[in-house]
Amino acid sequence: MRMNKLRLTCVALTLTSLAACTTAPRSPAPVSDRTTGSSTSASAPKKADESGYYTVKRGDTLYRIALDFGQSYSELVTWNNLSNPNDIKVGQVLRVTSPDAGGRTSGGAQVGAVATSSGVETRSLSTPPSTPANKTTPNGEKRPYSETAANDAQKSDTAGDEDAVSWMWPAEGRVISSFDDNKKGVDIAGKSGQPVLAAGAGKVMYAGSGIRGYGNLVIVKHTNTLLSAYAHNKSIAVKEGQSVTKGQKIAEMGDSDADSVKLHFEIRQQGKPVDPSKFLPAR
Repeated sequence: MRMNKLRLTCVALTLTSLAACTTAPRSPAPVSDRTTGSSTSASAPKKADESGYYTVKRGDTLYRIALDFGQSYSELVTWNNLSNPNDIKVGQVLRVTSPDAGGRTSGGAQVGAVATSSGVETRSLSTPPSTPANKTTPNGEKRPYSETAANDAQKSDTAGDEDAVSWMWPAEGRVISSFDDNKKGVDIAGKSGQPVLAAGAGKVMYAGSGIRGYGNLVIVKHTNTLLSAYAHNKSIAVKEGQSVTKGQKIAEMGDSDADSVKLHFEIRQQGKPVDPSKFLPAR
């Protein structure tokens, strides 16, 4: 009898131990900061103020800011008098529109929160810029200045930009991923080394691998508001500042910063990704 009680006690302890092991909460797996391509991930759109300035946020790079606002990296360096473009700070204010467009003309002053080792925030003592009281339209009508009014004026100035470019498909191949809210462009499958062509005439505003998630990337500016981007290339055949014609080879298809050989192609209007199928001819 005593032996049976001892055996039952041992069985009970064993079951209790197993139950504890199966019900104990497990630590969540660490989330990797690196994706197979940030070009396919959703991110909050960057917005500039009515004067054409943007406040740097954590995780931003100058290359990424340039892409999101449809400007060239070198233009941002010049407009903001940046001595070290690789050292922009959280809270730094950068001009992201041409000084000729109006607004403030000072360089990238540091305002807002700036990350420090002590966790203390620092702020600039400079006075915020004043906003013009009125903005005059070409017909002489005066409207109170506001971001909405400025956007309306900009839309009227760029209404014809969509028809100003003759488009073609940048590569032969099957579309394996279409544009949606989480995908900023389309993915075209192909073979390594396959030619990547300029989808329209324009000027190369970026050629390199400095934008995370895009690999070897080429960006072509077609008008003041339209640009196209070609990512994951094996190699690049053009240089920044070079003019290209529609159909000209600008790169070779590859899998840089991607999980397979493909071309990730984007069209951006005023820095915002738009559906390329609305611009490209039907196949």
